[in-house]
Amino acid sequence: MTVHIGAKPGDIAEVILLPGDPYRAKWAAETFLTEAVCVNQVRGMLGFTGLWNGHRVTIQGSGMGMPSLSIYANELIRDYNAQTLIRIGSCGGMQDHVGIRDVILAQTASTISTPSSTIFRDLNFAPCADFGLLVAADRAARSLGVKTHVGGIYSSDTFYDERQDLTDQMERHGILGVEMEAAELYILAARYKRRALAVLTVSDHLKTHEALPSEDRERSFGDMVQIALHAAFD
Repeated sequence: MTVHIGAKPGDIAEVILLPGDPYRAKWAAETFLTEAVCVNQVRGMLGFTGLWNGHRVTIQGSGMGMPSLSIYANELIRDYNAQTLIRIGSCGGMQDHVGIRDVILAQTASTISTPSSTIFRDLNFAPCADFGLLVAADRAARSLGVKTHVGGIYSSDTFYDERQDLTDQMERHGILGVEMEAAELYILAARYKRRALAVLTVSDHLKTHEALPSEDRERSFGDMVQIALHAAFD
């Protein structure tokens, strides 16, 4: 048990899926896992452990933003020995060829700042995904027939961002999408020698202003969860 996770020793699997929304964690556990048991309810941040194709998996909500993600990832790694951490979440598309419902596999995660920024001082550390997970996720997406894009994303600490100049430069330099957690996850994975990946569903688009209808979200997010599970045990 930690400050933010009430699970007992042995309750948490070595493979963790991290949706930001705790109710998405509940939905994913009920949909994709068998024998799923709720192992955390502290502060309403639900976590479940169950089986997928005979493999133990924990799906733990991580909250919104890098400070929240950092708390849960740190405790899962340091206190529960998590080895593989895969963020599953939504993102905003930033390139014309990236469409609504597409899945982005984040090879790198650029950011202005993270909770770990003060550690690096003047160094612009480049957070990146585990290559083995990235390749396995790409292979899984192809076998499932899901349209995917592999490349860089932007992890923002601001949801209502008014920096159009920054957005323009990211589009210019090929950033595929924007979300709020992956960069810190990748940094922590590098620090503790763990595997990490972000598998993201494009739910809205910064350029076209399209948005995924609420009735379609569950099916599209299901693709993302399947990709993450296949990648973790490839």
